[in-house]
Amino acid sequence: PELAVLLAYAKLTLYADLLESQVPDDPYLAREIGRYFPAQLAEKFPDTLTQHRLRRDIIATQLANSIINRGGPSLIVRLADQTGATAATIASAFAAVRDSYSMTAMNTDIDMLDGKISGAVQLSLYRAVQDLLLDRLVWFIRHVELGTGLASIVAHYCDGVAAVDAALTDVLPHDIVQSRDATCSALQQNGVTHDIAWRIANLPILSSAPDIVLVADRAGKSIADVTATYFAVHAFFQVAAIIQAARDIPVSDYFDRLALDRALDSISDAERQITASIIAQGTGAAAVEAWARQHGGQVDRIRTAIHEIAGTGLTISKLSVAASLLGDLARV
Repeated sequence: PELAVLLAYAKLTLYADLLESQVPDDPYLAREIGRYFPAQLAEKFPDTLTQHRLRRDIIATQLANSIINRGGPSLIVRLADQTGATAATIASAFAAVRDSYSMTAMNTDIDMLDGKISGAVQLSLYRAVQDLLLDRLVWFIRHVELGTGLASIVAHYCDGVAAVDAALTDVLPHDIVQSRDATCSALQQNGVTHDIAWRIANLPILSSAPDIVLVADRAGKSIADVTATYFAVHAFFQVAAIIQAARDIPVSDYFDRLALDRALDSISDAERQITASIIAQGTGAAAVEAWARQHGGQVDRIRTAIHEIAGTGLTISKLSVAASLLGDLARV
């Protein structure tokens, strides 16, 4: 009952904030009206629905419900503390992430597993989607100009995520492939269909897709080339091991959580900058090796230190050191 009350008040508060903003006026979000009414009405009277006199109210209601249902009652407050963003900006970022990754369809497919798998396994699937949502929400808030209109943003990043997914086959480091395949196999053994198990296992990998799209945009390179180079950098510095270990670091208070977030964000920024520097000279693992030889001892020293950090019990202080070291390389 207490959680139900919290959810209700969180939705009401967010609804009021959205209604006072320009978010419900974004033409892209008119599709929320179609989800509000029965499908037959949406198909038969599309123009009438989009001109409904409660259009803004319906959009704000739908979006507030979706955000709180998928992110929890504390989502807006937590992200506002973390990024300084307003509720309106967070809501726009939510719509961008949700639709760029087709999360509505993914959650619907997980819903269809009701009664077919255990509740614990089904909740773990929802949690995997939620983890990606929360992580990429912060990224979109920090790196995308959301006021330009959601339609073009969603189209661009949706195509980008699909392009990265298509390019993964031959470029993923061996340890990431093993981890993904093991996750997929374990989910299937628990009754999850192969299609859903594969998509869920692939989500942590696709979390890097917006970074790859951003590098490709700025460098004028193809998604395939940037994907190959990005994951070569990923493997060279064992970034995947660091990020995975970071997710298991116990966080005792608000400032520890903030420090963890800042360190991970710094690692992401450094990896993106290093990839951009390398892609200007070549692509893939060979280009990374050439870049490492070009910078000699500095790269070797930092790479060794990061490998040592990745191979030991990770703490927030060690994570901060790894982020600082990668940042130093990004500036060479």
